[in-house]
Amino acid sequence: MGFQCELTGKKTTRGMKRAWRGQAIAKGGFGLKPTGITPRTFKPNLQEVVAVVEKGGVKTTKRIRVSTKAIRTGMVTKALKRKFGYTRQKKAGA
Repeated sequence: MGFQCELTGKKTTRGMKRAWRGQAIAKGGFGLKPTGITPRTFKPNLQEVVAVVEKGGVKTTKRIRVSTKAIRTGMVTKALKRKFGYTRQKKAGA
């Protein structure tokens, strides 16, 4: 899967970039005019996260590429950073 969020499906989109020149009419000019209209790409803010993924009823940790919106809204449950010792998540789960 290319540069795309695995949960929301956000991906790179295309658009145009405009360069403006001229002086505004309010400042005594003839107004702004678009001069260079060139293509550009809009890329989503993707982060690589080690998350808990459920597949076929089995939970495993996997490295996935996810948008920051998915992380903020809680669509992703991050995996524990360490697998030893006593952690708050283990205490809450027990």
